[in-house]
Amino acid sequence: MARAVRVGCETPALLGEIDAQAFIRDLAEHIVEWDEALPLGRRLLHVAATMVCYGSVRAVGRLKPEEMNALLREMEATPNSGQCNHGRPTYVELKLADIERLFR
Repeated sequence: MARAVRVGCETPALLGEIDAQAFIRDLAEHIVEWDEALPLGRRLLHVAATMVCYGSVRAVGRLKPEEMNALLREMEATPNSGQCNHGRPTYVELKLADIERLFR
């Protein structure tokens, strides 16, 4: 007689708290959508990057000035931090004249 064995479901700590079933479903859907010529590693990398982009924290309340500075320093040291994986800018530069024009 076969016994059912429950296998623990663990996800990499890097992913944080996620819905593992939804993650696997999304992963499978993305992999099926792409041309078979695209290497699996590239597919997985794209899916992971997309999840990071969509799962990022966009607003967490107010940051202290030192937190803002630390975030900016990290962005300066991070390659390609000027845009997300979909090409959207992560920040915009406004000159003082631009700000004055917006708030007059």
